[in-house]
Amino acid sequence: MRKVILNLLLTILLVSTFSCETSKEVQVEKEPYKFDWDAATVYFLLTDRFNNGDTSNDLNFERTTETGLLRNFMGGDIKGITAKINEGYFDKLGIEAIWFSPVFEQIHGFVDEGTGATYGYHGYWIKDWTNLDPNFGTMDDLKEMVDAAHGRGIRILLDVVLNHTGPVTPLDPVWPESWVRTSPTCTYQDFETTANCTLVKNLPDIKTESIDNVELPQSLIEKWKSEGRYEKEMAELDEFFKTTGYSKAPRFYIMKWLTDYIRQFGIDGFRVDTAKHLREDAWSELSILAKQVFKEWKSNNPESVLDESEFFMLAEVYGYGISGKRNYNFGDRKVDYFDNGFKSLINFEFVYDAEKDYDFVFHKYDSLLNQPEMKKVTVMNYISSHDDGNPFDGARQKTIESANKLLLTSGMAQIYYGDESARSLEISGTEGDATLRSFMNWEDLSNTETGKVFDHWSKLGKFRKIHKSIANGEHQTITSDPYVFSRSFNKDKVVIGLELKDGKKIISVGEVFENGSVLIDSYSNTETVVKDGMAEIDSPFNTVLLAYK
Repeated sequence: MRKVILNLLLTILLVSTFSCETSKEVQVEKEPYKFDWDAATVYFLLTDRFNNGDTSNDLNFERTTETGLLRNFMGGDIKGITAKINEGYFDKLGIEAIWFSPVFEQIHGFVDEGTGATYGYHGYWIKDWTNLDPNFGTMDDLKEMVDAAHGRGIRILLDVVLNHTGPVTPLDPVWPESWVRTSPTCTYQDFETTANCTLVKNLPDIKTESIDNVELPQSLIEKWKSEGRYEKEMAELDEFFKTTGYSKAPRFYIMKWLTDYIRQFGIDGFRVDTAKHLREDAWSELSILAKQVFKEWKSNNPESVLDESEFFMLAEVYGYGISGKRNYNFGDRKVDYFDNGFKSLINFEFVYDAEKDYDFVFHKYDSLLNQPEMKKVTVMNYISSHDDGNPFDGARQKTIESANKLLLTSGMAQIYYGDESARSLEISGTEGDATLRSFMNWEDLSNTETGKVFDHWSKLGKFRKIHKSIANGEHQTITSDPYVFSRSFNKDKVVIGLELKDGKKIISVGEVFENGSVLIDSYSNTETVVKDGMAEIDSPFNTVLLAYK
């Protein structure tokens, strides 16, 4: 009898000890937050369509001609962006960088390309690289916006154009032949018919291949004189060419003007428009110059430096897809833009990949971005944009799935303004890409259903920002139905469950987190302790975002 009692007591003691051990909380050193362009979430907006912060600048240069639907200036400006920065709007989405459409002075007139009269509201029809268009704001407005963003740890990507001037109108004369070609129009059969041609009719192409010294356009000289800044601009140009030793070729003038915005404001990076329409060595030259100027700005403004990151260059190589890895194929030659100044390329393939299931998308991008040749570069994925007529979920019927696939896939993520608020991409009566460019639907955010969509994007965005393993880490599928997966990168580990059932959820996490680990589900803000390799979450949501507390 005594032996039975002793065995019973020993069993109780062992069970008690085991229970204590399995419930004992494990202290874990977490990976501290550190900004990383490779993992950045970027918010892309059309300046004119985002937020009107100053109604006094809505009309300039008598731009009053009736236009095609959504082809006029609508009032959005730099002050409007600043207002949303200061409100904390971008913080709510976990945004780490803002890319806004070009704000340089646009042509004063309009053109009709078969879609109705159109003004340069989009910012890609530049008249003067050295000045901002008053519809967008002033240099002081831009400084205030950059400073406000930097004050919240948000980087700024300036959208730049080196390939072409704005179209020719009765108010906007063509630049001299020494600067531009006006024909032939690109046919995209090979490199030559893509690079040394005009994108469309009446969009003069800068002769970026030229090394010949050229004089400034007389119209630009007269403009500067009328604005009282001719002497200043000329003195700066003389100093630039003397210091750099560059020839006075068209591309070097424009590179000087573009890098002035880094020198003056501390711009963190360029999003480069129409990159494949120039010889790639021009981008290497711009990258070298931009990095040098950014380094100088940091040295001159030590109190404003966010970190030690180099100047960042993102390319729009239209049609590039991640399956091409480092190369874009022109047919007759392949070009590695990553080896010519760019850290990242916009990935036009993602909108098609997003049609596949989660497991396909996540494994594909994990596999490709972790191949040796892609280790030091990345791509930026998107589900909609200003000029892609084939967005994923153009009808905005899969807004939650859109967020899941975009924000939880390896690489950079680009949120196009209104993705998070289900802004319509199908506007009746529009022609061409105008349907993608309606004004931001701020009023819808007060609606219950839109609020739920925004809340989902917000939770995923903030979780992604903190946990770099989502963009950089190794992907492992834990269960297929329901879909649960993990990502691990250095000390950062997460387990994510998608399309789960409401209520109590038992998630298998033993391959990632040891027993006793205290986890937090950032989606429901619920704490749990790992027991027997499982984490239990009781919440009314069907998404779980687990990481160390």
